[in-house]
Amino acid sequence: MNLDQYLPILLFVLVGLGVGIAPQVIGYILGPNRPYPAKNSPYECGFEAFEDARMKFDVRYYLVAILFILFDLEIAFLFPWAVSLKDIGALGFWAVMVFLAILVVGFVYEWKKGALDWE
Repeated sequence: MNLDQYLPILLFVLVGLGVGIAPQVIGYILGPNRPYPAKNSPYECGFEAFEDARMKFDVRYYLVAILFILFDLEIAFLFPWAVSLKDIGALGFWAVMVFLAILVVGFVYEWKKGALDWE
């Protein structure tokens, strides 16, 4: 068994670990740690930063997050389509138009049901 063959792989793993761990350690050592009340106050999540992790909070946070992910992923599907529009022709164009029509129907349904209203 020749260990010289595995040296580049070992070096790659060590450099990868160093690049991943070194900035965190340097930031922990050199970074300031001066918490104050405004820094520890609730942000957009709506509940206190240092309370019981099992407390109940509004389900609308989940709903907004799911809706964001849903519509954000559909936009990600449009980029490859736009790049290859010349190659896929009219059939590909109309397939994406059907896809977008389904998205619009879903968006209008959510809007009418009040899923996007924040009280």
